[in-house]
Amino acid sequence: MDERAALAMLTDNLPAAGDDAAVVGEQILTTDMLHDTTDFPAGTNRYTAGWRAVAASLSDVAAMGAEATAAVAAYAAPAFDPDELRAFVRGAQDVCTHVEAEYVGGDLDGHEEFTVASTALGRTTDPVRRSGADPGDALCVTGTLGRSGAALRLFERGDYERANDLFRFTPRVVPGLAISSSATAMMDSSDGLARSLHQLGEASGCGFAVETPLPIDDDVDDVTDDPTDRRELGVFFGEDFELVFTAQPDSLPGLRDVCGVPITRIGAATDGGGVTLDDVALPNRGYTHGAE
Repeated sequence: MDERAALAMLTDNLPAAGDDAAVVGEQILTTDMLHDTTDFPAGTNRYTAGWRAVAASLSDVAAMGAEATAAVAAYAAPAFDPDELRAFVRGAQDVCTHVEAEYVGGDLDGHEEFTVASTALGRTTDPVRRSGADPGDALCVTGTLGRSGAALRLFERGDYERANDLFRFTPRVVPGLAISSSATAMMDSSDGLARSLHQLGEASGCGFAVETPLPIDDDVDDVTDDPTDRRELGVFFGEDFELVFTAQPDSLPGLRDVCGVPITRIGAATDGGGVTLDDVALPNRGYTHGAE
């Protein structure tokens, strides 16, 4: 059973599940677990691991249109190397500082492989759900797509310095706050653009018509040789943690003025279900934990 099947099985017992984070009053709460073998390619340094692990949870806060307040992480490894542990904490602290949150500690444990469980807290009185998109809404993404896929290729090539730099993505907390006043639905693209659009459409009861060109990161062009491979990294790979959102078309000029990062309109919400890219069905494919 993969992650999607497990979540579907638990839906009846967890009716509030389904958004990027839990809403408890005005508090936003989210947690993530990352493992050495599945989430940190060979060559990932501990500073990047600390940054990325905590950033993944902060991204869920951003996707709810919330202010990030604090984060913690549980660090488990076969042994505690002082330099690695200090580097991890520096990375966690620095990404929190970057989004005006505070890294407030965590837990240490022994484990057969390096593993991190991170938790982030946020605050909002008006969270943005996945379920508010309506036909006619503009479909948009922040930033660029394929950055993490390009990083993986660079790790495989042994270009560790550049790969680590690309792997340290910036959680879109500040843009998420700016977008929240106009967004009708929002989530992050951790599972890839294609899968995110299917999830957003299912939650909102609509479909999406997507059109090229998409905002593929320039680094993708440096690690791919053909359009098919480029599309694979930009559309299906995932782990980019950009915001995917819908809004009324006339709100986009104002959002672009205040967002602080590029916003690209990539299509529109449509009646009915399904997702198309240039009028061709876009498969519901992306990153899945536990996939065979």
